Amino acid sequence: MVRGREAVLAFGIVAVTTVAGVLLRGHMAAANLAMLFLLAVVAVAITCGRKVSVLAAFASVAAFDFFCVPPYNTLVVDDYEYVVMFAGMLAVALIIGTQTSKLREFARQAAVREARTGALYGLSRSLAQETRVFDAASRGAELATEILHAQVVIFLPQDGRISFERRTSDHLPVPSSDIERAQQVFESGRASSAGRTAGARYLPLQGTRQTLGVLAVLESGEGDLPLADLIATQIALALERILSQSAAEETRFKIRTEQMRSSLLSAVSHDLRTPLAAITGSASTLRTQDNRLDPATRAELIENISEEAERMERLVSNLLDMTRLESGGVTLQREFFPLEEIVGTALQRLDRQLARRKVSVDLAEDLPMAHGDEVLLGQLLWNLLENAIKYTPADSPLEIAARRQENFLVLEVRDRGPGITAGEEERIFEKFFRGERNSRGAGLGLPICRAIAEAHGGSIRALPRDGGGVVFRIQLPIEAVAP
Repeated sequence: MVRGREAVLAFGIVAVTTVAGVLLRGHMAAANLAMLFLLAVVAVAITCGRKVSVLAAFASVAAFDFFCVPPYNTLVVDDYEYVVMFAGMLAVALIIGTQTSKLREFARQAAVREARTGALYGLSRSLAQETRVFDAASRGAELATEILHAQVVIFLPQDGRISFERRTSDHLPVPSSDIERAQQVFESGRASSAGRTAGARYLPLQGTRQTLGVLAVLESGEGDLPLADLIATQIALALERILSQSAAEETRFKIRTEQMRSSLLSAVSHDLRTPLAAITGSASTLRTQDNRLDPATRAELIENISEEAERMERLVSNLLDMTRLESGGVTLQREFFPLEEIVGTALQRLDRQLARRKVSVDLAEDLPMAHGDEVLLGQLLWNLLENAIKYTPADSPLEIAARRQENFLVLEVRDRGPGITAGEEERIFEKFFRGERNSRGAGLGLPICRAIAEAHGGSIRALPRDGGGVVFRIQLPIEAVAP
């Protein structure tokens, strides 16, 4: 059909050129008329195929000889020099026609390649946004259907075998008996032999290490099979990327879990063993040498037992608090209260530890009422003060300050300790992290502080202090007007 249309078009172009040559043969030299027929050959080559262009070249030379070279209306020529002209004209016409047809074919192939590249780029970019295997397969099948203009279905494996139940289409468009052929393609990693079973061609989704599924193309006609192969490869690489990312994430999670478990065991074993040893030693001394001890020594041993028991209680309490905060098992009991209450309570609880320190409190006069869980915010402040007591010199001062800054209530705990090692400003809020300078403790106090602050919609930061030390700054949003 296409060849017939091209032949009619070529005949029409040559015929129009011949009429023009007949009309102009009395006014133009034969060499100039030959240019018209060469232009006709070029026009045919641009619009038609190579075979039609060659036929048009012969037809143009014949028409030129018959109608435009004397004697007219005959193929006989008076001057045999015209024979050379005919031969040259025929050669030029054949070369022009052939080369023009080649250029036209190259342009067509370039357009096909460009369209194919654009389609594959769009497919790759779209698949790059997917994070789950089945979603990527569904999206890939949808785009492949648009690109190939044929229905595409992807079958994914289940328990090591291709399952027609895990497919991207709501209905099964191929016979159920095809599952063996699909399984064969899945196992061999090669496309189905003849490419058709009940109108379907099966292609493996072949990754770099394994086959990830089977793509079925329900074709009508020949279709673009090389493009289908490229699409299958693109989808396979996308699925492999998602699986690799999932495996890497799972590995990272296992590593983090193992690191946390090791840190927890290390911290808990150290922090429990030390007070347990102290309690056991003190209790053993009281039991075996009670009659020999003077009252002061006995009181010191009892005090030691009490302090170490409190230390164990704090460790266990921190572990439980961290678990509850991370699991969402804590419900905030929000209420309005003056910030002075939690400051006074925290200082009172730490009165003995702060006996040799100078503690200054600077609360702004225009300080609004705090709105949150008084118990948790009190625990946050207590943890910061205990942290400062533990990691700063025994006679160094501490400062507590609070002010209003725009829509935030800012509470700061300042110390004059050794400060924080550069690069650890954020890591100190990670669970079980203990810095280079601070090897004691389980590393739970500051993570609990951050969890409490974030539960209230706020934040906490550790900032270096001019002159040495650290400023722990808590920002809590002022969400409502106090009654």
